[in-house]
Amino acid sequence: MMNQLSMNDLKRFKHDITRFMMTYKFALDAMETRVEILVQEFELLHEYNPIEHTKSRLKSPESIFHKLSRKGGEMSFDGIKACIKDIAGMRITCSFVSDIYVISNMLKNQSDLKVLGEKDYIKHPKPNGYQSLHLLIEVPVHLTDRQESVCIEIQIRTIAMDFWASLEHKIFYKFNEGNQTVPVRLLEELKQAAVAASALDLQMERLHAEIEEIKEEQTSEVVASDKLNKIVINNQQFALPQALLGLLNEEEAK
Repeated sequence: MMNQLSMNDLKRFKHDITRFMMTYKFALDAMETRVEILVQEFELLHEYNPIEHTKSRLKSPESIFHKLSRKGGEMSFDGIKACIKDIAGMRITCSFVSDIYVISNMLKNQSDLKVLGEKDYIKHPKPNGYQSLHLLIEVPVHLTDRQESVCIEIQIRTIAMDFWASLEHKIFYKFNEGNQTVPVRLLEELKQAAVAASALDLQMERLHAEIEEIKEEQTSEVVASDKLNKIVINNQQFALPQALLGLLNEEEAK
């Protein structure tokens, strides 16, 4: 291909593919900022952060063209955009199953994001036991000369789900590398492990709810009042102005 293309053609192709890929990179950057804002809001206002960590990735151009060829898509940038929806991917790992739906709803409620598709593998696990919530979300990307709507895939799962998926991927990668078939016994054990991971998620969420209930009961009014008289922003502690508290008390007394 290098010999068939002139230097100008090669430069133009490099420019076009860089421009194409960077829009997906910017979409991921924008989504990471949105998620970080949610994390900070949870920590500051709710004293609880449901997001354990996030991870983002971009498919390589080589991987994109291989997938396009497998799917029989049109060999053009428009064809890629129409055919492949997971060029940019983000994984959000949560503490508990209920957190997954909280985060999902918060993203859906952002008016400038458009949900193109949703697959709930938690309510409807894959035959192999895989569980996760998948969203296809269109993100607005503002560039110097235009705005583009870019699709990214978001996977939201618990720590247990993520651990299972990571191990399953490693096992299949090992066997695929040697062009071998995964033994039926291993497949069955993996499915049983997925069931065990799901049971662990439910148990940990129940324990968490009980612990929070006990903590609330044991927190004295003095300690609670002391916490309510101050706020913490960006690791800085600020006391609430006494004059403002006085005004609030006067308003309540009316």
